[in-house]
Amino acid sequence: MLIPKKVKHRKWQKGRSLKRKIETRGTELNFGSFGLQSMGNSWINSRQIEAARKTITHFTKRGGKIWIRIFPDKPITKRPPEVTMGGGKGSVDHYVFPVKIGRILFEMDGISKEIACEALRRAGHKLPIKTRIVSK
Repeated sequence: MLIPKKVKHRKWQKGRSLKRKIETRGTELNFGSFGLQSMGNSWINSRQIEAARKTITHFTKRGGKIWIRIFPDKPITKRPPEVTMGGGKGSVDHYVFPVKIGRILFEMDGISKEIACEALRRAGHKLPIKTRIVSK
């Protein structure tokens, strides 16, 4: 799974909500001919990214090339169960990537349009947001 090797700050503050925010970076295809674009806002964790990646590689039978355009570097902390309030912030539980509307998540190239579209459609079902398939 995707986790950062080294971080400057081990714990982050939560940040503002992602409601109705539109992405300004990473909204166009740069590497491949087909891509999976987000249509909503959410945190996508490293397990969900890995599940989508496995789905794409399995369906394409390791054909073509895949680019993952997001990397989970935001640490999410969690307190153990049945612990009272106080005592500081919990330890890092997992890492997420905050996705806004319009971000390209995956790109593909080197395979036919039908296979690419079906692989990206299946990968979109593994993610917690609505997605659409874009092409050049």
